[in-house]
Amino acid sequence: MANERLRGAIIDRGMTLDQVAERLGVAAKTVERWINEPNRRPYRRFMYATASLLGCEISYLWPEEQTSAQVAETGAAELVKLYPHRSVVPNTLWPQLYARARRSFDVLVYSGFWLTEDAAFHQVVKEKSADGVPVRFMLGDPRSSAVATRGADEGIGGAMASKIRNALVNYAPLFNLPNVEFRLHSTTLYNSLYRADDEMLANGHLYGVGAYMAPVLHIQRIPGGELFDSYAESLERVWDSARQITSPVDWEKTP
Repeated sequence: MANERLRGAIIDRGMTLDQVAERLGVAAKTVERWINEPNRRPYRRFMYATASLLGCEISYLWPEEQTSAQVAETGAAELVKLYPHRSVVPNTLWPQLYARARRSFDVLVYSGFWLTEDAAFHQVVKEKSADGVPVRFMLGDPRSSAVATRGADEGIGGAMASKIRNALVNYAPLFNLPNVEFRLHSTTLYNSLYRADDEMLANGHLYGVGAYMAPVLHIQRIPGGELFDSYAESLERVWDSARQITSPVDWEKTP
């Protein structure tokens, strides 16, 4: 059965499929499939963008979805704790979090240098490696423009790239461990993410402020929640775009 609510909402707004598609950044055929093929559902980001464009609740256009109020309520339940800045997070939280990992162990940062000096964290990495848990490190590429920009924004210039190089050196004993992989990314990083299975610490980045002074969200995945999955999907996109390195000096090689 066609999605007549979506079709009607587009007509009520006085828009064509081409206009909707252009505003969403997709092909007109894609919008047509959303209407005529009920099993062809948009990605969640397109659901929200479409609902916003048409001035509708997402649950009106796709009744299986939660209302905005339900999404907000569930999102609040995903929040375990909010720390106003990373410097007040207990140092023991990171190794404790990763000690619970059974399926996912991810670190997404530019340098995360402070963590490279944590002996307890190194020990957890070794233990999880031995247990067969995939451990994934994503650090910024020292040569990338994104790293240079972040260094300039924080007022430390080239020191950001130096911190990454030093972090890689500190991680040298971990490179040859089984199930441990390092990659370098060149993305504009809006959050440093530390994921262990269905828990995550999300350290936001603020313009002109070091990450240690930015807020940290301790979140957990719960059924029906979207907050955790939004961060997790972002992490996966960085992982897919990053390049693998097999030693602390691989960053010097031409990709």
